[in-house]
Amino acid sequence: MGNSLLQKELVDRKIRELRVPDIGKASIREIVALVNMVEEETGFKYVRMEMGVPGLPPAEVGINAEIEALKRGVASIYPMVDGIKPLKEEASRFIKNFMDVEVSPKCCVPTVGSMQGTYAAFMAVGNIDKEKDTTLFIDPGFPVQKQQMMVIGQKYETFDVFNFRGEKLREKLESYLSKGNINSIVYSNPNNPSWICLTEEELQIIGELAVKYNVVVIEDLAYFAMDFRKDLYTPGKPPYQATVAKYTDKYILFISSSKIFSYAGQRCAVMAISDSLFNNEFPDLQERFKSSTFGNTLTLKILYALTSGTCHSAQWALAAMLKAANNGDFNFVDSVKEYGEKAKIMKKIFLENGFNLVYKKDLDEPIADGFYFTVGYPGMTGAELVKNLLYFGISAIGLSETGSNEEGIRACVSFVKRDQFGELEQRLKLFNENFS
Repeated sequence: MGNSLLQKELVDRKIRELRVPDIGKASIREIVALVNMVEEETGFKYVRMEMGVPGLPPAEVGINAEIEALKRGVASIYPMVDGIKPLKEEASRFIKNFMDVEVSPKCCVPTVGSMQGTYAAFMAVGNIDKEKDTTLFIDPGFPVQKQQMMVIGQKYETFDVFNFRGEKLREKLESYLSKGNINSIVYSNPNNPSWICLTEEELQIIGELAVKYNVVVIEDLAYFAMDFRKDLYTPGKPPYQATVAKYTDKYILFISSSKIFSYAGQRCAVMAISDSLFNNEFPDLQERFKSSTFGNTLTLKILYALTSGTCHSAQWALAAMLKAANNGDFNFVDSVKEYGEKAKIMKKIFLENGFNLVYKKDLDEPIADGFYFTVGYPGMTGAELVKNLLYFGISAIGLSETGSNEEGIRACVSFVKRDQFGELEQRLKLFNENFS
């Protein structure tokens, strides 16, 4: 690699300083730390694709609402643990308008980002039945959720959905659920990192098996309505965001403000718990948390202990953004289509320089252009590709870190500016000349 853009010795020295045994298998935050170190010492700027940071301005309606809330003095008042009334009501409306699903306002609970929400949910579902001590992840998925399981000390199993799309998913899921130890199924839709979107058929399979084996489905909707192959923004009219909630009555939905409203910095999301699950009594919860009702345990015991509520002013911001979307005043889907447009261009640049798409189809349909895409390079493992790209000023994470069995990397488009496309093309061309 005599023609690499960065001195290999310098990058390797920073890797040793970071004390990461295999940088090709490093976590998102470890890659972030490494690139920051290299940039600080050299002044060289990477094309950064490792972290899903929103690259668009935050929604103005949210900013204005939060400023007004702060002027009213909410910063001096603790919010209710289960959320302010306007947010709960608008979240319920939003779910009805854009998913065609009924969830009561009382069951819509704000959390400090979906990260806190999933952490709390994992704690709750992991204790509803002593006989069911394991969570099942449909991978690939968000790596930090596995880290949450590690921190909590709970068991999980996982499989890569790559070869189990459509009806094949039923047999694969049943092979795990039939053991009797699974308490919940977790996945993201659209998917981080592959950007596959589970079909109605697949969601129905998940829902039906969840009912059959009495497990909770945890659906991460961080990229709500961002399947840009269809227009999912018309309040109260189809097409709707696809959801397992049509097929089971024990589910938890996570709707985050981070990506769809570009409001990541204020750490505010909604955890929508089905009415049936929220009101359900689980005797085993009583033993652990001294509360047997699922909803009360999750809010008044777990969330209270974690943060005692979600940022008061941010709740008013999210309530305003949801209200504007519900009223037809704020087309949040149009505002984030830039991600899909950038993905289309970036995919082309990679493909023209020797790379190949890893996850490229939703059954028989080409995968959508969106927040992420996945690429591999002939003859390289995902770990090797991550490391080698670092010498050429490009950062990403390996698919192995997401639970995928495929070889390649996850490329996030959000933090790559359009004026960097030329640099990306030049660096990939040089990379390909070195390794082809």
